[in-house]
Amino acid sequence: MKSILSSLITSKTKIHILMRLFLNPNEEIHLRGLSEEFGLSPSLVREELRQLSSAGLLLNRKSGRQINFRANANHPLFPELHSMVKKAFGMDRILDSIVSRLGELKLAFVLDDYAQGKDTGIVDLVLVGNIDQDNLTDLVRKTERYISRKIRTLVLTEDEFQNMKSIFEKRPKLTLWKAD
Repeated sequence: MKSILSSLITSKTKIHILMRLFLNPNEEIHLRGLSEEFGLSPSLVREELRQLSSAGLLLNRKSGRQINFRANANHPLFPELHSMVKKAFGMDRILDSIVSRLGELKLAFVLDDYAQGKDTGIVDLVLVGNIDQDNLTDLVRKTERYISRKIRTLVLTEDEFQNMKSIFEKRPKLTLWKAD
């Protein structure tokens, strides 16, 4: 994936790690999990994790015989890196369009692969509120062309969301926007 990050960071492994962990900063993953997910050797992933940990960008926690890694949300560069990762995925553009033009949005989140920082080319977006469906269809079509990804939307009323909340809690989820 060509992104703003690949222009700044030359190591593709490091980009994969940053995308995976900074998109969903509360998630932890271990070396083997990252290695298998990226299809890269554990030694290559280990070296990049070591460098990012040494820089303070990642935190690690020992759990039995494995070490789990996650983004360090307290690092001074965290807000900027988190923002860059979201921009690389195109989520900032999706949200700006949706929030300003779709009606009474209460909650927006992505599910599954994108919530875990995996760029599969398909964004599963859930919108909760009173949404203008005609505007949504138009915005999705335009945004898909702009970010070169397919967007699948699920629009729910607040009551529908409450009825399905337990289903969403079991799946990887990344909240993008929430009304005050």
